[in-house]
Amino acid sequence: MNNFGVRSVDVVVIGAGQAGLAGAYHLRRVGLEPDRDFVVLDHAPRAGGAWQFRWPSLTYGKVHGMHALPGMELTGADDGRPSSEVIGEYFAAYEERFGLKVRRPIDVTAVRDDGTGTGTGSESGLGRLLVESSEGTWAARALINATGTWDRPFWPRYPGQETFRGRQLHTVDYPGPGAFAGQRVVVVGGGASGTQHLMELAEVAADTTWVTRRPPVFREGPFNEDAGREAVAMVEERVRRGLPPKSVVSVTGLPVNDAVRRARESGVLDRLPMFDRITPTEIAWDDGRTVKADVILWATGFRAAIDHLAPLRLREPGGGIRLEGTRAVRDARVHLVGYGPSASTIGANRAGRAAVRELKRLLEEREPALA
Repeated sequence: MNNFGVRSVDVVVIGAGQAGLAGAYHLRRVGLEPDRDFVVLDHAPRAGGAWQFRWPSLTYGKVHGMHALPGMELTGADDGRPSSEVIGEYFAAYEERFGLKVRRPIDVTAVRDDGTGTGTGSESGLGRLLVESSEGTWAARALINATGTWDRPFWPRYPGQETFRGRQLHTVDYPGPGAFAGQRVVVVGGGASGTQHLMELAEVAADTTWVTRRPPVFREGPFNEDAGREAVAMVEERVRRGLPPKSVVSVTGLPVNDAVRRARESGVLDRLPMFDRITPTEIAWDDGRTVKADVILWATGFRAAIDHLAPLRLREPGGGIRLEGTRAVRDARVHLVGYGPSASTIGANRAGRAAVRELKRLLEEREPALA
């Protein structure tokens, strides 16, 4: 039990990754002050968002598409340093430069309506949102949810999985290739993390096997603006229909660089279709094929970390939260940034600006004196 009581602010921002910091920056730009008018709550122990948890061998030079936060470029970074260090330091400097006063580590457990409003659905907003956390409750007039996906790793389930005698881990637990020297490793998943893991592991493991549900799509050449818009539109369409979003990366394909090209030529990125079951020592297919394994590394992606929003009943029958822009259709006070079509670093920046623009109008309607 805590003794913090209920504190009132105009806006609570949950999460201090790219999306949360972009939102906080734009709140300052429209005249709201940290700790007085808005608070940023982050469950991580330090600055850096999900980047701080990336494995050490993911150096800054290997990062695909890191876009600078609004108002401050990331300059002079050493490509050979771990991305967790480079981006963590950048985020920390950003928070200090703009005085964002992020509160951490704080776990948000639930967001509820306080019951004082008279509107429903998109008209709700007359009452306050109660943001319950490990350090008390904030009563907010609006919410920017920027909790990302890192806390919700997706683990598929296959027959026999619980009998496997080797080690099973997810990308969130991947420590780098050194821990797998001399072992037979199966990597499951066709995204960027899976290919990065494979290329590293091939240097030290006794054997690697790549397994994916669908054949991977490799993208040669530059990813231009038109292709980017098309990819975002595909994700956006699912969100409009109230379906759980796919990541933007899932519809862009895997970019081909020199390292990927070499890995494909050497056979490291030769892919097998998804296995049917797991035995104590192998993965197995119904056609009789088997592969012995010491480790199964599940590079199978993530789901949106939005369980704390469940009391607001924002989900549609399809399982997702339907948005108009960044605004939850079922509650105009709630904006999701870094969700669905804005789940990229450049998308999060744009969505943070758009969310604040709309929230400023909402707050002014309820309190015309707001600057």
